[in-house]
Amino acid sequence: MAGWFGSQSSMVATMTVTSTPSPDLAFTNLAYCSPSDLQSFAVPGSRLFLVNVGDAFVLSISPHESIRSKYIALNAIHRRLAKVSNGDTVSVSRFVPPENFNLALLRVELEFVKKGTKSEQVDAVHLANQLRKRFVNQVMTAGQKVTFEYHGNNYIFTINQAQLEGQETSVVPERGMISNDTYFIFEAQNSSGIKIVNQREAASSSIFRQKEFNLQSLGIGGLSAEFADIFRRAFASRVFPPHVTNKLGIKHVKGMLLYGPPGTGKTLMARQIGKMLNGKEPKIVNGPEVLSKFVGETEKNVRDLFADAENDQRTRGDESDLHVIIFDEIDAICKSRGSTRDGTGVHDSIVNQLLTKIDGVESLNNVLLIGMTNRKDLLDEALLRPGRLEVQVEISLPDENGRLQILQIHTNKMKENSFLAPDVNLQELAARTKNYSGAELEGVVKSAVSFALNRQVSMDDLTKPVDEENIKVTMDDFLNALLEIVPAFGASTDDLERCRLNGMVYCGDRHKHIYQRAMLLVEQVKVSKGSPLVTCLLEGSSGSGKTALAATVGIDSDFPYVKIVSAESMIGLHESTKCAQIVKVFEDAYKSPLSIIILDGIERLLEYVAIGPRFSNLISQTLLVLLKRLPPKGKKLLVIGTTSEVGFLDSVGICDAFSVTYHLPTLKTDDAKKVLEQLNVFAEEDISEAAEALNDMPIKKLYMLIEMAAQGEQGGAAEEIFSGREKIKLAHFYDCLQDVVRY
Repeated sequence: MAGWFGSQSSMVATMTVTSTPSPDLAFTNLAYCSPSDLQSFAVPGSRLFLVNVGDAFVLSISPHESIRSKYIALNAIHRRLAKVSNGDTVSVSRFVPPENFNLALLRVELEFVKKGTKSEQVDAVHLANQLRKRFVNQVMTAGQKVTFEYHGNNYIFTINQAQLEGQETSVVPERGMISNDTYFIFEAQNSSGIKIVNQREAASSSIFRQKEFNLQSLGIGGLSAEFADIFRRAFASRVFPPHVTNKLGIKHVKGMLLYGPPGTGKTLMARQIGKMLNGKEPKIVNGPEVLSKFVGETEKNVRDLFADAENDQRTRGDESDLHVIIFDEIDAICKSRGSTRDGTGVHDSIVNQLLTKIDGVESLNNVLLIGMTNRKDLLDEALLRPGRLEVQVEISLPDENGRLQILQIHTNKMKENSFLAPDVNLQELAARTKNYSGAELEGVVKSAVSFALNRQVSMDDLTKPVDEENIKVTMDDFLNALLEIVPAFGASTDDLERCRLNGMVYCGDRHKHIYQRAMLLVEQVKVSKGSPLVTCLLEGSSGSGKTALAATVGIDSDFPYVKIVSAESMIGLHESTKCAQIVKVFEDAYKSPLSIIILDGIERLLEYVAIGPRFSNLISQTLLVLLKRLPPKGKKLLVIGTTSEVGFLDSVGICDAFSVTYHLPTLKTDDAKKVLEQLNVFAEEDISEAAEALNDMPIKKLYMLIEMAAQGEQGGAAEEIFSGREKIKLAHFYDCLQDVVRY
């Protein structure tokens, strides 16, 4: 290429900086050079002349007779950006624009050249047309400042975003050429005195700080669907300029409620939503903090929360910033009116005050109230209507994919710093941690790390330096952590195992048939779309194995939530307290996709005694309602009841509430023989005779009898007998049988 650059367009030369020849040329955003130097900046195949100044920004360059050779004239803004003064040298090179270099969108922030007290209203459409006409084919770079004159006022615009046509991801530096189709988005600080009107087609809004959301970088895992729902309901309307929503005739959503089990990420999501928004700093309020011992002070505290938003809306109207108020544990102060009997009525006053502030006569449109609770049922219904906390999103227990995301978030730094052993399989851990909440998964990771760190600590010498390189969190550490961290909404495996201390033995086809039928009910609950609730009653004489069978079904089902409700955990409790505990177990089950509830000894739960007879009608009615109440959509429940008093349950109508009833029989001679053969405590020739004596014996009593006989006549023989080295003598067995059998 001709000129003093030589033939290479990438050659860099230095030129001396000087001022623009006249003040009016400063508003053209052009650089000026000697006519003899102009060809050095010519773009091949076009009439453009472009110069890259100091590798900071690109200007169109024009010839001027008053400029000497090897001098470049820059206005004051250019010199400030390039950090040079008149007389300094600056590196310059010819800039050849790549293909597809036209700008699709240019986001600019306006300000006056001379900051003062004046204020102007700027028509966005008219100004965009003027700037396109004035700066067409000029290259703009993010961060660049440009000075221009508009309607007699001198302005500076700063380029905040430059997006090319067809560009999906941002490149550095953001740079492109203004064309006739470039769309301008104008912004102005509140204190600038510039009010932008008629900006009809803004591609996005400034209410968010980031251009895009990566939920995992925010520490939110497994809540993508919930976040999408929140965005659509609460923020989609705020992305558009105020006049668009005015033309649609709608108001923004003013409140949302996040509810669900503890530890699922409600507070985390609310906190991150507050961080992402570009409005005022969120006000975070813990429910009980609002309360005060002084009369009227509590209501004043509620009013103070909204004071800034009221002042902002009064002075700035639709241009007001968004004010976010986050209420943690909102159920503490917004209980249903009339439900508290404290005599002061302060809770009712708080609810009334909050209702009027959110959507009263002078309602605000610049407020977003985010409430969080795990007891949605306690909230006043007026608070949940549209116009108040109208967006209600359940943050439920994460599914397997969500659990994997949460584990990845909490192990990400470990992996980056090579502390995570290669054998750790997060996919397997996610599959094993059914019904774990986000907080419990974090607890699992912390527990696993504690096992890894403990291996590096010497209890003999705690001052011994630790070798960081040897710290590795292995799969075994995670498996040990799973035994240590038990989910609140998980299967009560320990309780279920206690219900079948002797395990399960084959005791005939009749018992096997009932087990198989019960497992078919489990399969029905899993796959059927028409049976979200299945109930099954196991009845039989005391000790016939009903509870053990129900516990075995619960364990073998592999359901994430299995809970047993028995009278032994409710000794001494009042009727209403028992009802509340039973209801809570059912409510917890409704939070899990697949659940089994075992109602063990229903007659004991009902406090039934034959003399009288007496039973609790309150608990009876509660069970009748719960046994017929369908779980929420998408949740499935199997209820297994056990009873030894089926006649009584039939008389009070509870038997009819169960879908199916199975009778667990006592052991016949053949059944007892099969059990004794498996136990291997009798000599082969004695098994048949012992089995004859056990006819019509419940399985639980049989085990008790064998345990008694195994002790031997003088005691101390149990270990020898159960190891198979000795056998139970029939004579001693019959003696024990006399003690067990009731005449």
